[in-house]
Amino acid sequence: TATWRHFCLAAKGLSAAKGGRARLPAESLPAAAAGRKGLAFARFQRLDFVYLNAGIMPNPHVNFKALWHGLLTGKVLHMLTTAEGIMTQTDRLNGDGLQEVFATNLFGHFILVRQLECLLCGNEKPSRLIWTSSSNARESAFSLSDYQHAKGRESYSSSKYATDLTSVVLNRKFNKQGLYSSVVCPGLVMSNMTYRILPVFLWKLLMPIMWLIRFFAKTYTLTPYNGAEAHVWLFKQKPEHLDALVKYHSCTSGLGKSYVEPRKLDVDEETAEKFYQKLLELEKETLERYSDLLD
Repeated sequence: TATWRHFCLAAKGLSAAKGGRARLPAESLPAAAAGRKGLAFARFQRLDFVYLNAGIMPNPHVNFKALWHGLLTGKVLHMLTTAEGIMTQTDRLNGDGLQEVFATNLFGHFILVRQLECLLCGNEKPSRLIWTSSSNARESAFSLSDYQHAKGRESYSSSKYATDLTSVVLNRKFNKQGLYSSVVCPGLVMSNMTYRILPVFLWKLLMPIMWLIRFFAKTYTLTPYNGAEAHVWLFKQKPEHLDALVKYHSCTSGLGKSYVEPRKLDVDEETAEKFYQKLLELEKETLERYSDLLD
């Protein structure tokens, strides 16, 4: 007997949604179609997996002076694998009065999870949240007093560190109800987001060098297929056996073999709890503002 599964693909825009659906394996298209047709009418009893992947990095800038300094001081490999000190962004407010990167990379996901809580908790089988974080997530870019990063220039790093904090608290609060949260890092993937950092022709010139760098920097996954290694690996694991304080990194060897490497999260659990409370307060304000639309 065939087992049908429903897939729901939510994207930042219609073109992104169509592109994602077009890339689904042919054998999964009937299920995807069924999910799309039934979404507005069916009442699902549970959700097994929610992959939280949407993200933006607006107006990225490379600090070539810092990169050169890293080359002279022997820190260039670390900088190339984490973008620490060499990548800045120019953020802006969105239509809701929130910082755009924070709202897109984290807060929208957080509200979605909260709205789906009744489908994610208390099921016979565990439910999973899998957040796409980054090796660029750094504590130094995050501040509780400015958690939307309105005053800084590393909004992407801040939002990804905030993602790590959120996942840690969700595990502490919901594991006993059967909901488990994990964070993954896809590594450096050549995607639409990456191609905005430098001109495309320059990336093509750099590509042979990047293949060589991969012998020393295993997070240079380069392709979306390799970058998804940790996402797929987590799908196969029993969540009860996973460490809530670990980030799972997609890695690729110099010879092209993909594998997953767990690395301890650099988070303070007290800070995580305080940040979670701020998210709850902001969520309350946001839902009150749009209560008429949600009724």
